[in-house]
Amino acid sequence: MLSPSTTPRQGIWLPIFAGLCASLVSIGLARFAYTPLIPSLIQAHWFSASDVVYLGAANLVGYLIGALIGHPLARRTSNKTALRLMMLAATLAFFACAFPLSVSWFFGWRLLSGIAGGAIMVLVAATVLPHVPASRKGLASGAIFLGIGLGIAGSGTIVPPLLSLGLQQTWLGLGVLALILTAVSWFGWPSAARHTTTTLTDATPTSINPKVYLLFAQYALMAAGLVPAMVFLVDYVARGLGAGQHVGGLIWVMYGLGAILGPVSYGFLADRLGAQMSIRLVLVVQAIALGLLSICSAFAALALLAVILGSFPPGIVPLGLARVHELIPEHHLQQIAWSRATVSFATFQAIAGFAYSALFNASGGHHGLMFVIAAGAIVVALLLELAVRLPARSDEKVCAVATIT
Repeated sequence: MLSPSTTPRQGIWLPIFAGLCASLVSIGLARFAYTPLIPSLIQAHWFSASDVVYLGAANLVGYLIGALIGHPLARRTSNKTALRLMMLAATLAFFACAFPLSVSWFFGWRLLSGIAGGAIMVLVAATVLPHVPASRKGLASGAIFLGIGLGIAGSGTIVPPLLSLGLQQTWLGLGVLALILTAVSWFGWPSAARHTTTTLTDATPTSINPKVYLLFAQYALMAAGLVPAMVFLVDYVARGLGAGQHVGGLIWVMYGLGAILGPVSYGFLADRLGAQMSIRLVLVVQAIALGLLSICSAFAALALLAVILGSFPPGIVPLGLARVHELIPEHHLQQIAWSRATVSFATFQAIAGFAYSALFNASGGHHGLMFVIAAGAIVVALLLELAVRLPARSDEKVCAVATIT
């Protein structure tokens, strides 16, 4: 494998493009294109409303499974082979979902698409970023996960024209798009570094920064904080505020615009301010935005908040990855830590998905309550770091006094 210093500059962008295609197919489209399809799935009587919600959660559960099996799958084959197989699996799921044979059939394929997304999430950065110079890693990871944002935006622009052809044709069209992206990225993957069996628990105590575990907790809380806007924003605007489906769709497009801007801008922040400071800044902004969302009803305000909130789900990925790289200098341990962080995120995202759905039904469709709870989760993620830092500062002061005396 070529090191970043010996990799030709023009050769860096082909692996990054392959990573972008992978995140676009397996998460951007496989997860987020489902949201604008929900009304059509119900209106076409493919499934009942309760089944549609249940099927949407299948992707989140699959994402958790994929995050767990990503590295074992790559060890049995290679990163390159595993990534190609997962893109093919997500593509096949689109075609299979064009035929609503049964709820269990649809659930299985939605589950598989989630597995593909989780596996790709833990593998794609470890495959591509070793070929990128250190000074560009934040921006490069943002470009890789830009695919998620493109998928969110595409779900608001590509899906409606496809739906005019029919629901089955929409799934087939998405499948064709995924197949094209899989084909054009097929030979873009670099050869990955040889796998190592080292785990975090195998490492010596001095080799692992304890702040890594704080990051795991923060990343999990971020997952809990992003779910309500990601799932219920359109319904909140259309039905909760009575603005109608058209206005809800416009707000979703703004959310998609934020999702496009998020990965690259957050990656740029990580390169310039450092990942830790960037995470703090982003958490403060997101908590404020979620709090305002629960009380705002003006279109201009909602559109601005949608852009800010839309930047969060794909944007925190390069931020979290950059923080792992800050805390752990060893490349092989970075891979394991990022896999653990993704599992933490996926677990809380799946739990939050079911919990918010249950809360939504129990509260009679109270959107504002969910946004406030989400803001609380983001605040806890910020306070958690401050709570951990305070004892450390106290110890430092004690040591300093002892030294002086």
